[in-house]
Amino acid sequence: MLAGTAGLALAIGASQILPGLGLTAADHLDPPGRTDPNVDSTPDRAADIADLYAWHTADSVNIILTLSGPQATDQPANYDPDVLYTVNISNAGSRVDTEIPIYIRFGNGPTASQAGVQVSNVPGTTSPIVGAVETDIARNGVKVRAGLFDDPFFFDLQGFMDTANTGTLSFMSNRDFFAGQNLTGVVLSIPRNRIENGNNLIDIWAETSRFGGQI
Repeated sequence: MLAGTAGLALAIGASQILPGLGLTAADHLDPPGRTDPNVDSTPDRAADIADLYAWHTADSVNIILTLSGPQATDQPANYDPDVLYTVNISNAGSRVDTEIPIYIRFGNGPTASQAGVQVSNVPGTTSPIVGAVETDIARNGVKVRAGLFDDPFFFDLQGFMDTANTGTLSFMSNRDFFAGQNLTGVVLSIPRNRIENGNNLIDIWAETSRFGGQI
C-alpha cells in the first residue's frame, strides 16, 4: 500500500482547510524500492501517488490526486484497472479515522484516450460516477475529471541535492525539476456542505492498493 497525504483544515498525500492552512504534499517515487526506476527496474508507476492537494471555496471542497509522475510529455497517462485509489476524508472524532472513503478506479478502453474512470461513494450520490477520461463529468453537484496533466508541483531537486551534499543552502526559485513533465491526475469538486461537519477539522489523505495484494 502506498499513501500520500494533504491536511485540509475546513482542512498525508494529506491536507487541512481553515484559516492558518496547513498543507503537506509530494509523495513522488515513494517507497523507492517499488516506484523509483533508479531503484527498481520494473517500478509500479500506476500505484505511485505523486501529490494530494485539497482546498475549499465558499461552496465546494476541491481535491486533486496525482500519480504516475513525473514523466515526459510524450508518454501516455497511466490507467491501471488493477489499482484502487482511495481518498479518505475524516470530519468527526479521531482525525485518523475515515468517515468518508471515496474510491477511484480506471477501466481500459481500446486506446488510452478511451479509458474510463469510476468514482464511488461520493457524498450526495447514490451510484458511482462513471465517464470517459479527459472529459468533464458532472452528477448531483459533483464534478470529476481524470486525465493527463502538467505536474503542478514546484521543486528545485538540484538545489536539494547540492544543499544535502554541501550543507550550504542552494535552492533557486527559478529552477523547477518538475517543469515540462506530466502525470496522471483525478480532480474532484464536491459541495462543501456534504463534507464539512460543524467546526471540526477535516483531514484528507489518499492511498493506493493493487488488487491481488498490497505493495
